[in-house]
Amino acid sequence: MSAPYEFLKLEIADRIATVLIDRPDKLNALNGKVIAELDRMFTELSARTQVGAIVLSGAGRAFVAGADIAEIATASEGPGLQDLSAFGSRVFTRIERLNKPVIAAVNGFALGGGLELALASHVRLASESAKFGLPEVKLGLIPGYGGTQRLPRLIGRGRALQLVLTGGMIDAATAATFGLVNAVYPAEVLLDVARSMAKEMAQQGPLALAHAIAAVTAGADLSLDDALALESKHFGELGRSADMREGTRAFLEKRPPTFRGE
Repeated sequence: MSAPYEFLKLEIADRIATVLIDRPDKLNALNGKVIAELDRMFTELSARTQVGAIVLSGAGRAFVAGADIAEIATASEGPGLQDLSAFGSRVFTRIERLNKPVIAAVNGFALGGGLELALASHVRLASESAKFGLPEVKLGLIPGYGGTQRLPRLIGRGRALQLVLTGGMIDAATAATFGLVNAVYPAEVLLDVARSMAKEMAQQGPLALAHAIAAVTAGADLSLDDALALESKHFGELGRSADMREGTRAFLEKRPPTFRGE
């Protein structure tokens, strides 16, 4: 890895990278430095062949309790806040479009930018004590890192507007009912479950994972006909890969495949 990280901790084992946001005195609130470190971390992990999937969580009792309000309060009006929003959105979009699966293990508060970071992840698992919300309207703002766009695409316009316009919080059980999280687990097993799921994903063909993420992410914004054409394009590209030949051969020979990402 490059220079040390101030606010992120990294552990790699069994091809799974666990990234922990570590600013517990501020409930892991996102400021410009944290977002820049996330950008650098995910850029580096995307290029590391020994990493097949990523688990993202938070230190202490929060996943991410939101953006750093002190930083927002001192940002200049107009272009200052717009630039801050655009930067966060670019980083979160990079995570959403990463070539490897990203699982958010939401261990506590996921509010504002924290919920938006979870929304940019490919799968969301929650502890029973997790809380979710977009409280920006209470500050005279709106979500600025993709919340107004990703949330309605995930849980529907009505439920998304309920959260955005009230600024209220929902618990993990309600988040699961809304389809905001995939599943809810006791806090003591959350990371283990997330790593186990990540390990299962990492055992698959890396090219197939990358193309699947790209097809699902890009296809969500297309008409069905265009999305199906996009799927066929990715399917055809994979058909020319050594991984596809290895995968089909291994299936016919009744043995585990050895994928090389080629």
